[in-house]
Amino acid sequence: MGTRRDAMKVAAAGMLGLPIAARAGAGAAPSGVCAQPQSAAPQWAQGNEGQRKADLGDGRYLNPIISGDYPDPTVLKDGDDYYMTHSSFDAAPGLLIWHSRDLVNWRPLGPALNEPLGTGFAVDLVKHGGRYFIYIPFMKAPWSKGLKDFANIYVIHADSIEGPWSDPVDLGIGGLIDPGHVVGEDGQRYLFFNQGKRVRLRADGLATAGPVETVYEGWRYPDDWVTENYALEGPKLFRRGGWFYLVSAVGGTGGPPTGHMVVASRARSVNGPWEHCPHNPIQRTKDKSEMWWSRGHATCVEGPGGQWYMVYHGYENGYSTLGRQTLLEPIEWTVDGWFRAMGGDLSRPLPMPPGAAVAHGFARSDNFAAASLGTRWSLYGSAPDEAGRVRYDSGALVLAGKGSGPANCSPLTQNVGDRSYEFSVELELVGEVTGGLLLFFNDRLFLGMGIDGTRMTSYRGGKASYWPEPAPPARKMHMRVVNQAQIVTFYYSLDGKNWTRHGVRSEVSGYNANTIDDLLSLRPALFAAGPGAVRFRNFRYRALP
Repeated sequence: MGTRRDAMKVAAAGMLGLPIAARAGAGAAPSGVCAQPQSAAPQWAQGNEGQRKADLGDGRYLNPIISGDYPDPTVLKDGDDYYMTHSSFDAAPGLLIWHSRDLVNWRPLGPALNEPLGTGFAVDLVKHGGRYFIYIPFMKAPWSKGLKDFANIYVIHADSIEGPWSDPVDLGIGGLIDPGHVVGEDGQRYLFFNQGKRVRLRADGLATAGPVETVYEGWRYPDDWVTENYALEGPKLFRRGGWFYLVSAVGGTGGPPTGHMVVASRARSVNGPWEHCPHNPIQRTKDKSEMWWSRGHATCVEGPGGQWYMVYHGYENGYSTLGRQTLLEPIEWTVDGWFRAMGGDLSRPLPMPPGAAVAHGFARSDNFAAASLGTRWSLYGSAPDEAGRVRYDSGALVLAGKGSGPANCSPLTQNVGDRSYEFSVELELVGEVTGGLLLFFNDRLFLGMGIDGTRMTSYRGGKASYWPEPAPPARKMHMRVVNQAQIVTFYYSLDGKNWTRHGVRSEVSGYNANTIDDLLSLRPALFAAGPGAVRFRNFRYRALP
């Protein structure tokens, strides 16, 4: 646990591609919310491979700033630079760090966590004393060792944001989640948690210096509001104008669209007493007709030029399959020292913050010429000793088999954020193995195709389907999946030119967190099950209109 990791490498230029600017309207952006009819269909700019891009190229941006399943954002302002990471749950590698200079365009740097100890989520990225820290709650995974409670809090640290990052250090805190770091007026370091709990840290931030105590009672909404549950969580703290501000999430992160919300409290001392904002909630979805649902878990940050923003997550109305996406909303400070949200329901473009734009995002296609684990791809639910299952060989990705099928093979997945898209791959079986292409939510919910050399197995609803697709026996095959506004069609081919449409189509809007009670997303996946391996070539992704 004490050894240092290899330094993270900045994503290769071939992965990033070049964004293609597209105008969504004419004229300069007015100050405040840009006029656009509420009923108008959103029009995103296009980035790599047609993926939607927030920066419209005309002085405005349209949420999300990062599309796809990037929840629980934590944002660090470091001079003129901004860094962000998100919950990565069962992904290995995990905790992809992003860099921006304008809060809208973000480029990936690489993963901070190569070997998760369990399910990692709702972290806090901070800088103190010239060193970077990420405080991480880990929940138990089937293979995890040493985790005794519902969640254990660990920390990793680095002298550079690009690493190398340390191995996780156990803080000895169990049963709490959602750490939020702050330095008090006394110069002491503290971590706040869900349920209004707090602990003092040692000066180096790598151990506790006192007991866990309750120091905050959250703001309560009216009992007749329709939420998932109260769930006081996600504390993020900052200091401004002689006040400590404590921004929390209440209402539950899933469930009814009107549940999750952003609330704020403040105090002159980190020890309280805390007073609640008179216009709580700062942000909340009020009606299911709005474009973004379940908005919460906000980090407040001063943007370039002095304008403040909240960065938080939300589900897209009608596309919960994409997971909780990263949203950016301007806030204004009132004369009495509170702040208000200024973006409305975020269905309309907003003025771009000033600042230089970095190349946004990365290409989802992969010719497997170089490794991109932790940026483009990650293994789902894999134990730390499984990294060797993935290797690169002469323009191919070779995935060693595991388990007996998609449910227990730890497939290779990647997040996507488009409403409609298609992806394809060539695959070849090596030895006794079943391999194929999936849309994968978790080990209980997926759909796709797999071959074992003698027949094709279809998967729907998280299991092998009764449908006997009459695909020819083959050890090499091209496969393609088309997700057109949540209507999914499969295709297969022996030569990559003559394609056969699979006999069954699927409607997949129900493949979401409220169905399966897991906060993930439906995403492309490559799988290999059994004692052999599968050689994959030429993964191609394309957004569709």
